[in-house]
Amino acid sequence: MAIRLIDFNHTGTKEDLPEIKPGHVVKVHQKISETKVTGKKTETKERIQIFEGLVIGVKGGSGINATITVRKISGGIGVERIFPINAPTIEKIEIAKVTKARRAKLNYMRDRIGKATQPKGELATEADNKPRVKKGAKAEAEVETEEEVKEEAPVEETTKETAVEEVTETSEEAKAPEAKEEK
Repeated sequence: MAIRLIDFNHTGTKEDLPEIKPGHVVKVHQKISETKVTGKKTETKERIQIFEGLVIGVKGGSGINATITVRKISGGIGVERIFPINAPTIEKIEIAKVTKARRAKLNYMRDRIGKATQPKGELATEADNKPRVKKGAKAEAEVETEEEVKEEAPVEETTKETAVEEVTETSEEAKAPEAKEEK
């Protein structure tokens, strides 16, 4: 029964999300649908809204119920939103800045004002936005790459004897043209 529950929790998860940790500054792209009623007509527009802020908490790990709490300061007022990362309205999540956090929940950031709310860290690279890989798939991918490397570039073993022979041959060849020039 436990196997079925695990399978159920991983069926709706998104595979293209990066590994998000507390302390990262992320950009969450969320689809917003707007309906406008004019007379008898109803118009529906979809747009993507970006919410950029600091991840102060991650809940649920990588399961289907996983959520992240993102906080930003807008107009001097702190705004927090909780995003279910596997929701169909979430288009994508990008990591903008990677910082190191020593705690799992950064609730103390709520009391900070001004520049103290900006975490110190490095700008994110393309490697940070790569999708996370399941443990089993990662191990298989590493094995394949090691085998490919072995097939592509066979390594010739050199011993001391072959190295000495090569050195003596090259030194004799170098001396030979000098002897011809002297004659």
